[in-house]
Amino acid sequence: MMLGSTIINHRQHIGLQKLLALAGISHSSLGPCIKYKFIQDDKSGESALVCSCFRIIETMELTCAVGQLVYETIQAHQKVYHTGSGCLLFLAGAWSRVALDCLQRGISVGNIISAMSEGMDVCLDACRKCAVSIDGLGVTSLESCAVKVSKKPIKYSSPALCSMQGTIKFDVKTLTVGEQRKIKLSRHFCEMKSEDFSKVLLQSPQPKLPDIVHIAEGLSHGCDDAMKLVVEVIQMQSKTNEEDVSYPMFDITKVVTCMLPGLPEDQGCVVFGCVVLLSAEQATVAHHLKEQQLKVVLINGDLSHSYRHLGFNRPTGMHRVRDHIDFSSSSKEDEWVERTATHLLNLEVNLILIHGHACEKVIQHCFRHRILVVENVKASVLKTFASLSGVVPVTFAAQLSKQNVGTGAKVAIWKDLSSHEKYSLAVNISTGSNSGLVTVILTSSIHGKLQALEDQFWACAYRLHYALKDRALLPGACGTEMLCIHHLQKRVEYHVMCHREKNGERGTNHYRRVVLDLMADGLIDYISTVMVNTGRISKVKARTEVCQQLQDYLGNAAKSPQLFLNSENQDNEVFTAPKPNEARAVEIYDNLSVKQEAWRKALDLVFLVLQTDAEIITGVDQKTEIAENSLLLL
Repeated sequence: MMLGSTIINHRQHIGLQKLLALAGISHSSLGPCIKYKFIQDDKSGESALVCSCFRIIETMELTCAVGQLVYETIQAHQKVYHTGSGCLLFLAGAWSRVALDCLQRGISVGNIISAMSEGMDVCLDACRKCAVSIDGLGVTSLESCAVKVSKKPIKYSSPALCSMQGTIKFDVKTLTVGEQRKIKLSRHFCEMKSEDFSKVLLQSPQPKLPDIVHIAEGLSHGCDDAMKLVVEVIQMQSKTNEEDVSYPMFDITKVVTCMLPGLPEDQGCVVFGCVVLLSAEQATVAHHLKEQQLKVVLINGDLSHSYRHLGFNRPTGMHRVRDHIDFSSSSKEDEWVERTATHLLNLEVNLILIHGHACEKVIQHCFRHRILVVENVKASVLKTFASLSGVVPVTFAAQLSKQNVGTGAKVAIWKDLSSHEKYSLAVNISTGSNSGLVTVILTSSIHGKLQALEDQFWACAYRLHYALKDRALLPGACGTEMLCIHHLQKRVEYHVMCHREKNGERGTNHYRRVVLDLMADGLIDYISTVMVNTGRISKVKARTEVCQQLQDYLGNAAKSPQLFLNSENQDNEVFTAPKPNEARAVEIYDNLSVKQEAWRKALDLVFLVLQTDAEIITGVDQKTEIAENSLLLL
């Protein structure tokens, strides 16, 4: 049996092998050098253009249980963070390889879980120690504190590994059970409550405003154009709240995207309000309603006869069969449509914003009476309109009353799209007051590329969002991973020392050093893969360079692990360590909470598959002492 390019050995843990094979998908999606791929369906012949690990997994037909777990894990992570899925999947594969190697060496499942949990604690502790406060970060003068769009193009300073300054002391005390990370294994990977770093790490009574442009440049990760749009969003939102200058304003819930094909990519922009694309029939109604004070209703479900809110949906594929059919009477759906249309006319509604979909019959009735229906409206947009108009969104049209009709909405013609095949008009729906609601227009002459551009924008937006939320950043370009490797190696040395000493700590597991060393090797593999994806170095040379830099760091504790791309010779670029007087400040950053959560989910996924494999292979007998010591019960 083969999955990807990995041969499955049925005599070993199949689940871990499948997870390792699926992780190979993530290798080409790491690093700033984004590569587009065509995914083709062999049955239908349809293809999709993707450039992220999440989209690749989404387009695959994963029928095995491990594949479903991988999909659910990445989907849950992507829904919250919109970035870091490639890192999550890669490390899940790397640490699956660790578990497989340990099993082949005869290490029990319980010892593997315990040692790998200790390794994760070491890495998370290293992240907390090397986190950098964003208060005043990048600010050189009072004038530079203002939020503004950089006129020069944002450039990724180096596709190689960046340095980090300052040494971090490593606490070599043994982690007790109470100090270790609490493990919660579940097939439903929800967001975990992380530490409030804005309170724990950043105890500044009067924090300085960070330089948003500097932080945005460091978090762009190669998506320069998308990050420029994000900075422009912050600039526009800050204008709506000029009286509050205590901290940069970025309300990501009031940001929506509108994909407009047929235009060059440099035509992308940010505008106030909610821009939507309309068909020819909708455009006719919009022209009649433009620049008028409209009465609007908000529906947070579907506007259809068959819609039931969550928990009351009827089973699909079931039909009611009658003995006698009265063809002369109208159907219940037609009656509902007539009743709903009459109700809307009595309320004098001009505009209907729906979170879901509307049935075609209702739309046609509304068009005939010049009522504009807009579907697939973001929930946060409905909330914004509700807060400004003072109305409450309803689930069903029958719930509408005069108290649920808001006023003050306007429809303005933003762009004529008469030459477009599908859409005829782009309109801007806004409220009377400036609510901070903005729309990011994404354009491309290649229709299949729009989804990738939208993913890149949201990835950049959420990186900056979590940077402001955490008020802390990590050294980027694998600088944090380098430090974690160093701490894992120091922990290995500590266990070796305890094992050799006769009076060492009791109960020291001599297998821990094996597991921790393999985990460090997985991070080395991650760094070298990022280096390889720059297209300037081979995998062997990358691993050699990383190991050499780590060795140099172990020999000189005053110097932090660091790697640069020496670009003096453009034809033969290599990774070298800079001289001490050439060290520069970190210009590339990673998100603290995003990276930590990706690592946690990756390890929890490995543990879940590892224990499930063990239960399938050996069975579980709760009465035996071996089961109690070897398995972590779900």
